[in-house]
Amino acid sequence: MFVVSVERGQEVVETIAKACAERSVTNAAIASLVGAVDQCTVSNMPAGDAYDDILTEYAQPMELSGTGEIRDGKPHVHCVVSGEGNAAIGGHLHRATVSSWFVRAYIAPAEA
Repeated sequence: MFVVSVERGQEVVETIAKACAERSVTNAAIASLVGAVDQCTVSNMPAGDAYDDILTEYAQPMELSGTGEIRDGKPHVHCVVSGEGNAAIGGHLHRATVSSWFVRAYIAPAEA
C-alpha cells in the first residue's frame, strides 16, 4: 500500500492517476480517501436512466471521504462530501480541488 498526498493547488483524481502512473500501477483498490476540498463535481443517476449522469458542481469547503478503484490506470472514486449545515452528498467524484487543506488516498495495488 502507498499513500498519495493531494496538496494545495492540486486536483484529486488527476493527482491519484499521476501517482499511480509513476509507480506503474494500473489496477488497484483505493482503500480510503480522506481530507477536505474547496470545489468538487459529483454525479448521480436520474431515477429513469441508470446510464445517464447528473453532474453537480459545489464551490465551497467540504469534508471528503471515499473509496474506489484504479482500472486500467484510471481512478474511479465514490465519495461522500459534507459542507456547511452538515448535509452529506454522495456519488461519483469527477473532480475536486484542494485549496485549503489536503486529501490523502491510500492505494493498494492489485497483485499480478
